[in-house]
Amino acid sequence: MKKQRIWEIDAFRGLCILFVFAAHLVYDLGEFANLALHLGPLELLFHYGGFVFVVISGISATLGSRSFRRGLIVLGCGMGITLVTGAMIALGMLSASARIEFGVLHLLGVCMIVYPWLKKLPTPVLTVFGVVSVALGFWFDSFYLTPAASGFDWQRLLFVFGLRLPDFAAGDYFPLFPNLGWFILGVVLGRILYKEKKTRFPRVRADAAPLRLLRFAGRHSLELYLVHQPVIYGVLQLVLWMK
Repeated sequence: MKKQRIWEIDAFRGLCILFVFAAHLVYDLGEFANLALHLGPLELLFHYGGFVFVVISGISATLGSRSFRRGLIVLGCGMGITLVTGAMIALGMLSASARIEFGVLHLLGVCMIVYPWLKKLPTPVLTVFGVVSVALGFWFDSFYLTPAASGFDWQRLLFVFGLRLPDFAAGDYFPLFPNLGWFILGVVLGRILYKEKKTRFPRVRADAAPLRLLRFAGRHSLELYLVHQPVIYGVLQLVLWMK
């Protein structure tokens, strides 16, 4: 029989991916159209949409299977985005600050790949690991590394973990710390809230139109994420060309 999906997980993931799209639209308007939008409190929603998305991905990991295989696919998609943005920067189509070297897809790919080992740990150990990882990430974010005086600075490679040099810039940046911690805490929530792998809201009409749209976006979040930036970029360039 076809496995029953938990509708609220898809819906929350879909809502988060829509916030991510909106944040990228605001960024692209500033990057390509010199139109800086200041949205006040909405900017907080855009900023934390990515964080919630990572937590939901951790919850989803406890409900699915083939995590390692899916992680390789997602990480491969992230590397593809790195190559595309690098090529666009080389061609002068993007500024160097828009480079994506370790974005949300890189992060989620790594998290899914290591999940088969994480799930062997008991919940209390995972909880401590998650909290420490989040705290470590906030500490890393409070300072910059000191650049080397000469030669290749090997510290540049530590950006994956959240340790950055002062000149580091990225268009999409989700380092392992604190985000691996958020993923792990999502795994803990999944174990607690969805131990029976059933919806927590059985009486809600999940087939209502708005929820159906969010569930669709959540089920196809990877595909939508991969196409949304080319679509936004293409539409903006068309509008700018028509002006």
